[in-house]
Amino acid sequence: MSVFAALLGQESVVAELAAVAARSDAALRGEAGSGMTHAWLFTGPPGSGRSNAARAFAAALQCVDGGCDHCGSCRTVALGTHADVLLVRPSLMSVGVNDTRELVRRAALAPSGRRWQVVIVEDADRLTDHAVNALLKAIEEPAPHTVWLLCAPTPEDMLPTVRSRCRHVRLRTPPLDAIAAVLRQEGVAAALADAAAHASQGHIGRARWLATDEEARGRRDDVLQIPVQLRSLDACLDAASRLVAAADADARAATEDVDASETEEMRRALGFGTEGRSPRQTEGVLKDLDSRQKKRAKRQQRDALDRAMLDLVAFYRDVLARQLGAAVPLVNSETDDRVEAVAKAGPPESSLRRIDAILACREALDANAGTSLAVESMMLALRAG
Repeated sequence: MSVFAALLGQESVVAELAAVAARSDAALRGEAGSGMTHAWLFTGPPGSGRSNAARAFAAALQCVDGGCDHCGSCRTVALGTHADVLLVRPSLMSVGVNDTRELVRRAALAPSGRRWQVVIVEDADRLTDHAVNALLKAIEEPAPHTVWLLCAPTPEDMLPTVRSRCRHVRLRTPPLDAIAAVLRQEGVAAALADAAAHASQGHIGRARWLATDEEARGRRDDVLQIPVQLRSLDACLDAASRLVAAADADARAATEDVDASETEEMRRALGFGTEGRSPRQTEGVLKDLDSRQKKRAKRQQRDALDRAMLDLVAFYRDVLARQLGAAVPLVNSETDDRVEAVAKAGPPESSLRRIDAILACREALDANAGTSLAVESMMLALRAG
C-alpha cells in the first residue's frame, strides 16, 4: 500500500512523484540528479485530486520509505498533524499579503524532524498580487530544506514569475468507472454509484457527497428542474431568488457552527467575563473576526452557486448532444424527459447561447458582480435562448 493509492487515474503523476520521493534522501544530502526541487505546481480540473496529490507527495517526502502509508509520518501527514507539513486551505475569497508573509516566515523555520519543511497551499490562485510577490521571494531564495507545493486549476492561474520557478505536475480528470468502483467499495449501491460518478463529471469528492447525502441529491435535482420552469419573467426571477437562497442556506450550514466556536474561543481569549462585561480595546479584534467570517460565508455561497451553474452547463450539454444526435452518454441520465423536452423546444444554437450565458454569469461573479443581479440576468438569458 502506498500514499499515492488514492489518486485515481493519475498513473504518470504517481510514477513521477514516487520516483522523486524515493531519491529524497539523496536530495537531503545535496546530491545532484535526485530530481528534487524546492517548488512544485499541481494543476488539474476540479476533482482531479490536486491537493490530494500534494498531500501524498508531502507524506512520501517525510517517510523514510518513500510513502509507505503506515508509518507515523504518513499517518500524521494524512491527519494534518505532522509538525513539518503546513497545510494552507484558504476559506476566504482571497489570501492577503499579511497572511502570506506569516506563511513565508513559518516556512523558513528548520524542520524539526530533520527531513523537509513542506508547505502545501491549496487554491494558490486565490493569492492576491501583493501576496504572490511576498511568496515569490521565498520561492526564489528558499531555505535549504523547504518545499512549496502550490495547487491551482491551471498554470495560467498563477503569475508567470511564480510558475516559471515551479516544477509542473499536471493531473487529469479521473475516469468515471474508477470513481464508481471506489464508491461501490465504500458500500454504495451500484446504480447510485454509477449515477453519482456521472453527475460529478469526474469530481471524486462531489461523487462521494452525492452518493451519501440525500439532501444534496435533492438540491441538485431542484437545480435541474430550472430549465423547464422558465416560462415567464416572474418564473425567471423566482428561480433566481430560489437559487441564491439555496446557496445562502448552504453557506450558513457550512459556517454557522464554525463561526460560533471561533467567536466563543476569541471571547474567552480576550477575557470576557460571565457577566457580559467586555475588556477594553477588544472591539477591533471582534470586528476583524466578524469580517473574516462574513468573507468565508461569501466564499461558501459562491462555491454553492458555482456547483449549481456547472450542473446547468452539464444539463444543456446533454440537450445539445440530443439535438445533434451525438452518441455520447448523458451526464444527467435521470432527467432524460427534461432533456428531451428542452431539446425539442429549440435549435442547437439556443443551447450554445444558454451555456455561454451560464459561463458569463460565473465570470461576472468572479469579478465581484452583484449576486442577485447576475443570477437574474442568467435566468433571463436561459429563457430567451
